[in-house]
Formats: sequence, structure tokens, C-alpha cells
Amino acid sequence: MRHGRWRFLLAALVPALVLHVVLVFSPYAQAFYLSLTDWTGVAGEANFVGVDNFVRLGDDSLFLDAVRNNAVMLVVVPIATIGLALFLASMLNGRRPLPGASAYQIVYFFPQMLSLVIIAVLWGFVYNPNTGLLNSGLRAIGLDGLARSWLAEPSLALPSVMAVVVWSSVGFYVVLFSAAIGAIPKELFEAAVLDGAGRWATFRRVTLPLVAESVQVAFVYLGIAALDGFVLVQVMSVGPGGPDGTTEVVGLSLYRTAFTYGKFGYATAMGVALFFAALTLAVLALRWRRDEVTA
Repeated sequence: MRHGRWRFLLAALVPALVLHVVLVFSPYAQAFYLSLTDWTGVAGEANFVGVDNFVRLGDDSLFLDAVRNNAVMLVVVPIATIGLALFLASMLNGRRPLPGASAYQIVYFFPQMLSLVIIAVLWGFVYNPNTGLLNSGLRAIGLDGLARSWLAEPSLALPSVMAVVVWSSVGFYVVLFSAAIGAIPKELFEAAVLDGAGRWATFRRVTLPLVAESVQVAFVYLGIAALDGFVLVQVMSVGPGGPDGTTEVVGLSLYRTAFTYGKFGYATAMGVALFFAALTLAVLALRWRRDEVTA
């Protein structure tokens, strides 16, 4: 019986492991190798250069601009999205839920039904300085002085892109946090009411600690999205990546380096650096939560 069980387990696991190695680990290994070469995208032309590509990254001003912009997004996007989603979810599902909460969730979730390309095109129209909805609305209410070229001014371009990232993401996390809040026993909210706790105290003392795991997952996913940002920047920004590199992100630098300049080895090094940045973010976020639980 014991030998038969092991044969069954091996027969079930080995094909899946082989597929995982071929379809997941093999491309990763190939990418790591190519990042150590000067491959130009032509089969057979790849000379080993060691860590030279990674050394060059430290002297590449455009790549450093991209890293800086991704770092700003890594701070702003998760905090803004999680904060707004927690506020909306707590208002819809807290101790005194708003009427029609399910309808609100559907409305908030609607952007998830659209692809990022469509979202970028739509918001490109919204930000249009002449006929866009944003400037037209400001002029309609007499705030002409606030009308701007949102994607063409260096100080406004990146915040404008980040606003779209938050808008397109917040609905999903409203639903996620709503499910987490809905799983909290109602007796805890009732006890908070009996103790005289207000909305803010109830949220801080009851809701937030009990949805912390969902917040942690949201931070990891939003952090990875902030380290990407390629699609929105590619479609919406001037250049793209402009003006003056203010919306340059690592994904865009990678794409341009590979498909415009033909430096696939160097571009792969950017991708490997981005991979380790995302991996580090996920490990730190998961470790922070584990340390907090064991403290």
C-alpha cells in the first residue's frame, strides 16, 4: 500500500513539476543568462559580458530617472489606493453600512472591466488641454486658472498618471476589503458601539487590525503594479516617458532599449533588476506582517 501511494503521488506531481520547470524556471534562467550578455536579439550573437550590464545601469541617467519615478509611484500608489479603498469599504460595510452598498461596489469595480490600454486612451481624452473633460469642467465652473496641460507639464505629468493608476485600481480593493470587513463578526461592532466608540475609533481598533492580512496582500500587488506602470505611461505620456523623463518608468526603458535600440542583453538586465526589486518588496511586506503577528 505504501509503495502504491508513493507511485500515485509521483505520477500526480512529476508532470506538474516538469511543466513548471519548463514553462516557469526555464524562462527565468534564460533571462538571467541573457542579462549577462550583449545579445542584440539576433540568434547566435550573444557574447558573455558578466556583470557589465548591471554596472552600466548605475551610470544610465534615463534608467535612474525611471527608478526614481517608480520609487515615487511605489510610495504614493499603494498608500493612496489602500487608504481610499479602506475608507469606501468601511463606509459601505461598517457598523452602519450605507444604503445600496452593493450598487456602489459595482460602480467602483467598473474600471476593472476595462483593459489598461482602454483606460489610458480614455484618460488621455480627459486630460486633453483643449477639449478634455477635466479642463472643460474647470472652465464651466469659472476655474479657468486651474486648467493645465496635465500630461505636458513636468510637475503634473507623473501625478496625473498616478491618479489614473489609483482610479483604475481602487474598485478591486474596495471589493476585497468589503469581503474582509463582511467576515468580521457583527458582535465586535456592537461591542464597540456599546463602549461608545465612534466611526474612527471603531475603524482603528476593530476593522483595521482584522483586515490587516488583506491590506498586506493589497500592498504587495499594488507595489508590483507601481513598479510596472508601462502601459499607462506608454499610451498617455508625451514622448512617451516625457516631458523631460518625468514619467519614465523601468518597463518603458526596458521596452525602448530592447525594441528601439536592439540592446536585448542590456534590456534583460533591467528586467532582472526589476524582478529582484519586486521580489524584495514582496518578501519585506510578508516578513513585516509575520513579525508583527509574532511580536
